[in-house]
Amino acid sequence: MQRHQSNKSREEEILRGDIVRLASTYGRYGYRRITALLRAEGWGVNHKRVERIWREEGLRVPLKQPKRGRLYLNDGTCIRLRPCFKNHVWSYDFVSDRLNNGKKIRMLTVIDEYTREVSCYTCWFFNKSR
Repeated sequence: MQRHQSNKSREEEILRGDIVRLASTYGRYGYRRITALLRAEGWGVNHKRVERIWREEGLRVPLKQPKRGRLYLNDGTCIRLRPCFKNHVWSYDFVSDRLNNGKKIRMLTVIDEYTREVSCYTCWFFNKSR
């Protein structure tokens, strides 16, 4: 049985070290952008070679973290209060639906954000039959 043993040159080890260095410095960059950085540093490398080394080293680009909800509007005028006690912060919304007989029902739902108690006020709207 014959097997080919690869001869890893000193240049390959230096390139591998530079790829790992750039990947750790620029954590959100993938192998394509690392290839561009290597070319800017003077390396004459192919993107396929960088991708092969990237996989062999087990490098990965981390997933993006989701943005957190803002406590302010885009213009910065209003700060949303966090509830600290009962009856401190209330939220409301209108909800509408239709009954089986075609009548429209509309509800104003009001919720206390601290205790999560809900109050509903209903208004009935009748269809105008022609």
